[in-house]
Amino acid sequence: MSHRPERVAEAIKKEIADLIRNEIKDPRLGFVTITGVEVTKDLSFAKIFISVMGSADQRQETVSILQKAAGYMRSEIGRRIKVRHAPELIFKLDTSLDHGTRIMEILHEINTQEEKQTHE
Repeated sequence: MSHRPERVAEAIKKEIADLIRNEIKDPRLGFVTITGVEVTKDLSFAKIFISVMGSADQRQETVSILQKAAGYMRSEIGRRIKVRHAPELIFKLDTSLDHGTRIMEILHEINTQEEKQTHE
């Protein structure tokens, strides 16, 4: 079994992070964290999962800014990592962190309510 898609995914993750940090100069771009990259077996597509700090509107705007810059980033990736054809980049909002945060909030609320009941 080939580990190439995983290696390419890791390389893409590193390069995209670098491009977002140093090359994409859009002031509307929120605080972006790349949470994961999935590459298809044939290396033709790369799904890049991102987490963005801010409101739902800011998150959507950040995804659309990155999607507009995807062509540029794809050509940069083709130049930086040695692959015959750089995969097409698809940016997806990773909501798992939000989900985890919401679970923590609910657990905190339950603990607070239980503490109130035991002190009554």
